[in-house]
Amino acid sequence: MAAATRQPTGDLRTAVKHAIDLLQRDPTLAKQQAEEILAVHSGIDADADAARQVMGIASRLLGNPAQGLEFIEPLVSRHHDSADLLYEFGLCLGAAGRGDEAITALEKAVATEPGHAKAWRSLGDQLTVAGKETRARQAYEKHVEVSARHPELITAAGCLHAGEIAKAEKLIRDVVKKDPVDVVAIRMLADIGLQVGQAADAENLLKRALELAPDYHHARHTYAMALSRRGKLEEALVEVDKLLAAEPNNPNYLVLKGTVLVRKGDHRPALEIYERVLAHYPHQARAHMSYGHTLKAVGRVDDSIRAYRRCLELSPDVGEACWSLANLKTFRFSDEDIRNMRDQVVPEGGDAEDQAHLAFALGKALEDRGQFDESFRFYEKGNRIRKGKTRYSAKINVFNTARQIKTFDAGFFESRSDRGCQASDPIFVVGLPRAGSTLIEQILASHSLVEGTDELPDIIGLSRKLGRKSRKNPASHYPEIVKDLSRERAAELGESYMANTRVHRRGAPFFIDKMPNNFQHIGLIHFILPRAKIIDARRHPMAGCFSCYKQLFARGQTFTYDLSDLGHYYRDYLRLMDHWDEVLPGRVLRVQYEEMVADSEAQIRRLLDYCGLEFEQQCLRFYENERAVRTPSSEQVRQPIYREGLEQWRHFDKHLEPLKQALGPVLQRYPT
Repeated sequence: MAAATRQPTGDLRTAVKHAIDLLQRDPTLAKQQAEEILAVHSGIDADADAARQVMGIASRLLGNPAQGLEFIEPLVSRHHDSADLLYEFGLCLGAAGRGDEAITALEKAVATEPGHAKAWRSLGDQLTVAGKETRARQAYEKHVEVSARHPELITAAGCLHAGEIAKAEKLIRDVVKKDPVDVVAIRMLADIGLQVGQAADAENLLKRALELAPDYHHARHTYAMALSRRGKLEEALVEVDKLLAAEPNNPNYLVLKGTVLVRKGDHRPALEIYERVLAHYPHQARAHMSYGHTLKAVGRVDDSIRAYRRCLELSPDVGEACWSLANLKTFRFSDEDIRNMRDQVVPEGGDAEDQAHLAFALGKALEDRGQFDESFRFYEKGNRIRKGKTRYSAKINVFNTARQIKTFDAGFFESRSDRGCQASDPIFVVGLPRAGSTLIEQILASHSLVEGTDELPDIIGLSRKLGRKSRKNPASHYPEIVKDLSRERAAELGESYMANTRVHRRGAPFFIDKMPNNFQHIGLIHFILPRAKIIDARRHPMAGCFSCYKQLFARGQTFTYDLSDLGHYYRDYLRLMDHWDEVLPGRVLRVQYEEMVADSEAQIRRLLDYCGLEFEQQCLRFYENERAVRTPSSEQVRQPIYREGLEQWRHFDKHLEPLKQALGPVLQRYPT
């Protein structure tokens, strides 16, 4: 077709270049510019086709991938050897929910130009949502290979896949030392930080990577994950929305947004996101799993089971879906389920995460059937896999306990009795995991003046901030630094906690923070929030510790993967709680799980009285509360209190000698 009107070639190309430059900053203006170009120059030549490409990209960025395809598809037909056009074609197809066609287009793009890093990355994304995990991993590894300036990073990627984290970390650190602006190396180092629980280090690394390369979407995706892990949910959403501005229908970004919304307690919009993704990508196994997690949190158990089962139909080796079913606690596996899980277990090797999840799931399935010896073997295998990926040190925990006791002595509190923020809103529930903290939270959250939130990371975050610990300076200044804090600083820290936790609240006068590990920071809590309530959820050491051992925690709680570590940790916990009772007498209310089971009403009245709350009948019917619950006990607290779990550990008694040895004299003093 001949052009309607001719412009000088130089002016036309300048206009096209301007439209291209506008794409990321303002796709609406870019589209308008391209429309103006095509209004006067609609021929079939390089300049007009460049304007059409701008129209297609801008349409996709503005949330209209179908219109984008109207411009891009004819261009691909004419320029079938253009990797950039095939890449954009793949993005438009993916955004329109045509995942299989998107994969084909992106595979053509990387075949045409094997060094097209963005196409490899997007191909990995599309293969992931299609449930093709092995091919997705290969695409991501190829993305690293073509992005990397240093061959060591390719070797490191292979080490990470093989589970050789320490070896990979050394290789990547060596690259960063000689090339501190290599953003691929920085991002890979941050990935390792997230894997080993160093989210703060990962956050700082990724912030640096994005300063160097603001359009590095892979790094921004990981950055949003790091922020979410650290409880910086509003900041995480800002980063996800930046990603979605570039790719509005990218299912991986949408699923991440859903995950962050769930952490915020915004379950309805999260469910809408998962349903939107699954409408376009019904074969995306892990999206079904995330959907199941959210359905479980809001109490739609039957729907969550269907979602987990659909995940396993699509991808039988997704161990997390098996564990998610087991983690409902009330679910029972069929013979066929158990056979299928056994088929996925390998004697050695395999994907560590999937194998750990499968082992814990089989442990639970066999325990429910009374096959206790084989059940324990699977629990033991799952814990062995997880322990190999952690850096927990029982000796360091003993040392940190001693530092808390030495710092927060009676004299510390006597000389600082008038400090801190005077808010009385928080109710802290502390102790070991699996000791009844979710039950206490559910009872209190059934009261009209109290709302449950989550296991909030803010107190632990404050302790780390005070400690000023880093890779270069691994010695923390906390807790000793608290002695140097002024009256104004103590109040400021308390007010900071109140401000940061506001995102989780809906307006009730009181709220619950049930991070169990906060028992280590009761001195800090009392110092900055002297009017907060603190409840210690306690359970028989054998029952509590073994319940932790057979629980696969999503992250953290690294002391739970070894029976001896568990026993010593329980002793440190008891030692520290004894200290708080001595220096802050009457400050902490202790709730024994067994006593709550034996006489619920008396214990519930005692709990409410301590919190200064009038008795309300619905607290006795806590299991009718429809609030979202995300912890492993979510389905148990939606039922009346039951006694069956009190003595379950005795079925495994002959396997628990290392735990008994580590607990030692503690076994003789319970309850106390």
